[in-house]
Amino acid sequence: MSQPIDFYFEFASPYGYFASERIDAIGARHGREVRWHPIMLGAVFKQTGARPLMHTPLKGAYMTHDLPRFARYLGVPLTMPAQMPVNSLAPSRAFYWLDDQRPGLAKALATALYRAHWGEGRDIGEVAEVVQIAVPLGIDGDALRAALADPAIKQKLKDATQAALDRGVFGSPFIFVDDQAFWGADRLDQVDAWLARGGW
Repeated sequence: MSQPIDFYFEFASPYGYFASERIDAIGARHGREVRWHPIMLGAVFKQTGARPLMHTPLKGAYMTHDLPRFARYLGVPLTMPAQMPVNSLAPSRAFYWLDDQRPGLAKALATALYRAHWGEGRDIGEVAEVVQIAVPLGIDGDALRAALADPAIKQKLKDATQAALDRGVFGSPFIFVDDQAFWGADRLDQVDAWLARGGW
């Protein structure tokens, strides 16, 4: 049986958002499950010395032009959030709380959170906002609030981020197809072609 595709992303990453809108369809086209893995880029940046794009000279200015253009190209909504980069602890912990027992719901929540933040400009760094987005999906709001403060869930996110670092993940989105790593939303066409051809 074919190995799942691993999709690493950070909720604060707009390019992760763009990839999230395409990655499952690519996987389905080739009979591959896609496993989603939110990570904390702050921990990654400590290893690489990188900074958020909007805080990097020249790159930040480029991003303000590139994001709307990329969104138009993909046909997805984009509203630049007031809070950039967003604190993604709450949404990432919410994902890992759900993922063990209800991975499909965890992915649905991640999609809803991504769309709320980058599609509508909402601040998903706020626990109340995460809960408000989760409840219409059938998620118990009180249980979610408790989970976000659970030390075991906090540790799960730390462990997932460290595991990503150990695997060589240094940005968002970061995709593994078998032993092949692809970095960036602009690499998804290559991911699709790699799966179709069996590599090159």
